[in-house]
Amino acid sequence: MSDQSAASPWLATDVGAQNAAPLHPARLNSTEPVSIFEVAACDTGSRARCGRLRTAHGAVQTPAFMPVATQGTVKGIMPAQLREVGAEIILANAYHLALRPGVEVIRELGGLHRFMGWDGPILTDSGGYQIFSLAPLRKVSDRGVEFHSHVDGTPFFLTPEEVVHLQVELGADIIMVLDECAPADATPQQADTAARRTFDWAARSRGVQTASGQLMFGIVQGSTYKELRLRQAHELVGLDFPGYAVGGLSVGEAREITMTVAEETVAMLPEDRPRYLMGVGLPEDLIRFVAMGYDMFDCVLPTRNGRNGMLFTSAGRVNIRLAQYARDREPADPECSCYTCRTFSRAYLRHLASTNEMLGGQLISLHNLHFYLQLMRDMRAAIAADRFTAWAAQRVARLTAEALTPTPSTRLRTGPSQRAREKAES
Repeated sequence: MSDQSAASPWLATDVGAQNAAPLHPARLNSTEPVSIFEVAACDTGSRARCGRLRTAHGAVQTPAFMPVATQGTVKGIMPAQLREVGAEIILANAYHLALRPGVEVIRELGGLHRFMGWDGPILTDSGGYQIFSLAPLRKVSDRGVEFHSHVDGTPFFLTPEEVVHLQVELGADIIMVLDECAPADATPQQADTAARRTFDWAARSRGVQTASGQLMFGIVQGSTYKELRLRQAHELVGLDFPGYAVGGLSVGEAREITMTVAEETVAMLPEDRPRYLMGVGLPEDLIRFVAMGYDMFDCVLPTRNGRNGMLFTSAGRVNIRLAQYARDREPADPECSCYTCRTFSRAYLRHLASTNEMLGGQLISLHNLHFYLQLMRDMRAAIAADRFTAWAAQRVARLTAEALTPTPSTRLRTGPSQRAREKAES
């Protein structure tokens, strides 16, 4: 299929036209300086640091966790609740929003912030992960990606430049370049091809005009190969992005490899720019990644696990569906101050989860998000006080004491069809 003949829901409006006039009314309300990342304090026992990232829609304190609003919503959570649990920035997905409802619709309705009722910073993912997760539906070339919509099979073609234009039109505060994520079992040649293509796409994206105040992050790929990762990190730094992300981890490789590659890669990224590790992870691992020097994270676990009855707590993970909680009067986490824990018992949450009531997933997701965001606040406080190393050792030990010894009955099971659906929606 030729580029010209591909029907493209990405291009519902002529986003490639340089004279298009994007509408970003909410951005005019911001008085925050733009493109400034300040490191406020560093831990002397690790590479952990806390800081402040200024965007057109407000400042973000780092380390920061971004709740995932793939399709313009954090599943089951209202924007006001996101503010209540302390979210400062959220993540949306340009691929999904371009398919439904379409970029033109969102632009006509005032941009993504106004459309979804969120006045804080938004980072938009480019759709690079969908290249990996929806492999049977796409064809990748140096020019770009030919997709078939996972919704209705409609074919379309997009280039790295068009992906940037889409995010400009959405009104994102932080734009992610298009990248190619190689699978965990990629050969050196496959990984090298994907890494070189990712860099070429990043260079092309860097030349695209964005709206005033928008920040663009480059993404380091390279699969599990250290030399590829280090080479691409060096090359991307030469493009002088306002921030840098590390992608292509936690996609099936052994956990030990994830940790090694993440640590080796972040050491090559500039200390005066925010460093974002994409798509991770468990609370105990976020602590470890912060110790390596990462500043930003996103993950669907708080809400996905919440919809399946699993809570993250100060004493480890809890499967609230277990019969032992049927008459338990205690809150899910006695140390938590969220609305769920202040108001409801474990017995009530078990009842909701066991009967598949919508409220159960909402309340547990709300708690999980509060837990993740409180973890970020605790880390920032520990770094500022230069006690992060000792704090981290104690906190990781406590979080993993229960999580490392799950019984078969506490493991959540997800069927093949649900896994495929969730992969498409992540």
